[in-house]
Amino acid sequence: MDEQPTRGTDPALAAVRDELAAREPVFHHPELGTSREALERQAAAEFEEVGASGRRYGREFVLATVHDRFARGVPDDPWEAGDFRCVALGSQTYLLTYDLRQGDRLTRRATVWRRTADDWEVVYHQGTLAG
Repeated sequence: MDEQPTRGTDPALAAVRDELAAREPVFHHPELGTSREALERQAAAEFEEVGASGRRYGREFVLATVHDRFARGVPDDPWEAGDFRCVALGSQTYLLTYDLRQGDRLTRRATVWRRTADDWEVVYHQGTLAG
């Protein structure tokens, strides 16, 4: 019995996967906007995050932290994301999973995205240390 899941994306979701992959890691793309208003548009009202530590973070805390990072001009550590997989969860709602490498640290990421009338919004995000 193989413990590793078969990974892949339904070809019908390839465009969605690619569109969402371009937004990951979430809140690390200044081209999507760095103002408080732009960040609020990116996060659903019910957004929450679970960090690699297992701690839960609410929308207000995450948006304030991200806005402060952008306002202070704190540069991102170099990162590389890959192995993206997308599955539909419901009407206009998708789970995107991927790996994120930051130096020697590898995390597995899962983000729930919802398509709105205007754009995409993140509903949930989790990062877990790998190995």
